Amino acid sequence: MNYNFSDIEKKWQKYWSKNQIFKVDIDKTKKKFYVLDMFPYPSGAGLHVGHPLGYIASDIYSRFKRLQNFNVLHPMGYDAFGLPAEQYAIQTGQHPAITTEINIKRYREQLDKIGFSYDWSREFKTCDSDYYKWTQWVFILMFKHYFNKNTQKAESIKNLIKDFENNGNLKINAATSDKTEKFSAISWNKKTEKEKQKILLNYRIAYIDNTNVNWCQKLGTVLANDEVKDGLSVRGGFPVIQKQMKQWLLRISAYSERLLKGLKKIEWTNSLKEIQKNWIGKSEGAEVFFKIKNFDEKILVFTTRADTLFGATFMVLSPENEIVKKITKKENKAKIDKYVEETKKRTERERIADAKKISGEFTGSYAINPFTKKEIPIWISDYVLSSYGTGAIMSVPAHDSRDYAFAKHFNIPIIEVISGGDISKESYDAKEGILINSGFLNGEK
Repeated sequence: MNYNFSDIEKKWQKYWSKNQIFKVDIDKTKKKFYVLDMFPYPSGAGLHVGHPLGYIASDIYSRFKRLQNFNVLHPMGYDAFGLPAEQYAIQTGQHPAITTEINIKRYREQLDKIGFSYDWSREFKTCDSDYYKWTQWVFILMFKHYFNKNTQKAESIKNLIKDFENNGNLKINAATSDKTEKFSAISWNKKTEKEKQKILLNYRIAYIDNTNVNWCQKLGTVLANDEVKDGLSVRGGFPVIQKQMKQWLLRISAYSERLLKGLKKIEWTNSLKEIQKNWIGKSEGAEVFFKIKNFDEKILVFTTRADTLFGATFMVLSPENEIVKKITKKENKAKIDKYVEETKKRTERERIADAKKISGEFTGSYAINPFTKKEIPIWISDYVLSSYGTGAIMSVPAHDSRDYAFAKHFNIPIIEVISGGDISKESYDAKEGILINSGFLNGEK
């Protein structure tokens, strides 16, 4: 007897829909369980294989938890804003709302045919005003709040203003931009409203600042890293460059401690938690200023290994670092400018991934090692990112593999300051060892 899956599945899918088998109501007698899928972007003619690949796994788990008597919420929606809909509208002249509705209808038909156990009463589209009014509401809340480090939570910006009026920011312990200067209450109260608002942007959780973006002139928009490949837009194949633009940003790093603590409460695998920890990227270390020979400016670096300062034989700045233009010597300017322009064509992700390629240019200027007082050359290289740390690093090639490769390539001195390795062959990256060639630190572990 043949298994007529087409008729059988149609019959039961019709029954599930008519009787709303997967509709979820509040039931306090059961333990609740939430299974959330990544919403598909309805930009094409239908689902691609990657959609059901993930949805099948989560659907199996949803059914498993229902059998364990959990009250399972398993919703589906559509991520219906973005560049593809906009570009399709430009190409065809058809309003993106019409295209989106047609595509969503097709997606829904396919999802139903597969037989997923979604609660369709919870369905929504991110292009619906009933949905995005809440994202706008959340954004406004973030704009009107700052992060208090003492309480480890967001608090009203009005409270911060009162503190400024009474005490200035001298005793404020809040998440803020690096460029925030200290001021007294007297100084604050003398400022214009425009000056005050500019300072408050350094504290708001949602704020405006200049940042590097992937800019596509032809498409007239900023692109995500996933939308760029080999310096070209995935959609259309148009040139993409790195460009400084004013952007709305979220001060999410203020929540790093809470995010790390929250990981302990989540039932995830240790490997997945480790990925999250790396994404949060908490580092403990010190900030060090390096004076620049014949310049008033200083270079600020963040390092987790201040004990290796005696081994810093050169410095590397990100090509986008504002100080590069100021300190580049005339005879080096042409090469520096060319290198900066080439870097603009690469995304940060490409720069991070391309560890084998060694490139850089010498600015012609020198910094002063604060411990040895020796002059060390200042280079630029695309392996240093403006978005990470201060956009500048002190390079200790004997004990960092990428600095080692850079120093070998450009014939820069390599000084061993932690014993235990063989720096004639490779860098010694171990975190432990006895300090040598380190002046007053010699012999320390």
